[in-house]
Amino acid sequence: MKKKALASVDTISFKNLRRLYLFALLTIGITVLLSQLLIQYNLSAQLSDSRIINISGKQRMLSQKLTKEILILNFVTDTTKSKEEIIRINETINLWKYNHYALENGNDSLGFPKKKSPKLTQLFIAIKPNFDTIIKASNQFLANKKAHINDAENKKLVETILENEAVFLAKMNQIVGEYDNEALKKVTLQSKTEYAILLFTLFVLLLEFIFIFKPTNKKIEKLIFKLLLSEKKALKLAHDTEIISEIKENSVKELKSLNYAMENTLLYCRVAPDNSLIHIGEKFSKLLQYNPFLSDKSFSQVLTPIEKEQLVIDRIISQKQKSGWQGEINITNRNGESLWLDLSMIPVTIKKDESELLIICFDITERKNAEKEVERLNTENVTDKINQQKIISSKIVENQENEQNRIAREIHDGIGQMLTGLKFSLESINLDDKEKAEQKIEYLKKLALDIIKGVRTATFNLMPPELSDHGIVSSLAKLTQELAKLTGKNILFYNKTNFDKRLDSLIEINIYRLTQEAINNAIKYADSTHIIVQLSHSNNILSITIDDNGKGFDINEAEKKRNSESGMGLLFMKERIQYVNGRVFINSIPGEGTRITFNIPI
Repeated sequence: MKKKALASVDTISFKNLRRLYLFALLTIGITVLLSQLLIQYNLSAQLSDSRIINISGKQRMLSQKLTKEILILNFVTDTTKSKEEIIRINETINLWKYNHYALENGNDSLGFPKKKSPKLTQLFIAIKPNFDTIIKASNQFLANKKAHINDAENKKLVETILENEAVFLAKMNQIVGEYDNEALKKVTLQSKTEYAILLFTLFVLLLEFIFIFKPTNKKIEKLIFKLLLSEKKALKLAHDTEIISEIKENSVKELKSLNYAMENTLLYCRVAPDNSLIHIGEKFSKLLQYNPFLSDKSFSQVLTPIEKEQLVIDRIISQKQKSGWQGEINITNRNGESLWLDLSMIPVTIKKDESELLIICFDITERKNAEKEVERLNTENVTDKINQQKIISSKIVENQENEQNRIAREIHDGIGQMLTGLKFSLESINLDDKEKAEQKIEYLKKLALDIIKGVRTATFNLMPPELSDHGIVSSLAKLTQELAKLTGKNILFYNKTNFDKRLDSLIEINIYRLTQEAINNAIKYADSTHIIVQLSHSNNILSITIDDNGKGFDINEAEKKRNSESGMGLLFMKERIQYVNGRVFINSIPGEGTRITFNIPI
């Protein structure tokens, strides 16, 4: 009877426990769902704000573009060129009008709201006379040009456009600033809302802990205590055995999953200091069409059957096995196909007197082929290149940023898996054997330092937080300091005119990438020991000059070699500087050094 009564009480207790847990989980789920719905709504609103800011900023550029094209048309005498310029101006006017009316009156297709704040409404009312005057004067100017009449009137119309364009640009800056301020207020409100949701969720969890989990835990403890007393040592041993078996099974599964992920997702291998292959991942062996069971080949022989390419790889390993190396190499596989690899060589200390090299690669063949295809298309038709210049430059910038982020992410994931292995090694330390434990701990410390250095080196090329927080001046100063530490070169930065203004985020990103590319070229190709970065500005121009004492190069020869790394580097610089309406000047003397100057309108 007592056993039946106890069983009945236990059944009731577990039923209540199940109900309480279901209620707790349901409450947490509803809270998380509501918070996510609110966050998604706010993110959608922010996306609309970003489009509005982008279009409003573009209006400034279009007004300047319209003015420039009208000035060009005013001095064109050739009839054919005049017709082409008129068509181009009409396209600019139509796009300018479409964007302006969308911002002023709202646009459902673009997601622009019809209602605006009172301040924005007043700003659009203030800018309307200048906008209408420019449109009217531009249309009249085009009509006169089509009719070939009234040069004196055209001169007055051009002056009217110039006067109103300057006023329009200033007022448009106010509108862009107001859009930015309103977006910032929304972001601030979202942040406060998210904090409120977080506090509410934490409060719900606290209540559940006090009224559900804590009482439930006490009940469970009582039940377990009763079970342990009734079953005594036999059940305890059986329970412990089951737990140990489950832990072992889970550990085996985790190790299998980890090994599978590394073998099938990463292009990696382990190489001894003498260039002999220790281990190669499955994905890497498939790419190279190599049988991993053949252990008599060196790493260079595994990569390529071409003797000349093998000698290059052997030389890199011999020279850089202690310091490590990162770069792009071109190899030929066993089918005669050309492969491009972004190869990172990381020295790893296994024991006190034992080390090996961790090789991590990324297949960049498609990117290289895309670069060659871009060059081929650029040389086919000069007219098409001019018309598609901005589209190409935008894609190049986007691909560069995506490639850097992809490489940083994948290297980070690989090193993260190494850290997981480090964790397993730490857990395997036997503290009872103090001597071996101390040796293993010292080894693990060195391994951790190597991993940290690898992470720092791999992620350095990502956009630093200083760029968004403090602007381009602080970012360039930080860039030169870090590169000087990493390379051992004498790299100095001077702000000659004490420039301290913030620029548009897109302009700052491109200035940072241009300077970074120029410094890296000086380090990688010029063999320079001293690099000086100088920043100066005037009322309208921000100028950045990079001087190095390297070996220099022939500019004409470098521009002809568009398929080489140096040629593509110059192309990327020119495309990126055009993207921000700037100019680049390159002066180089073989044997003396190179000077690169970037001029960006501000």
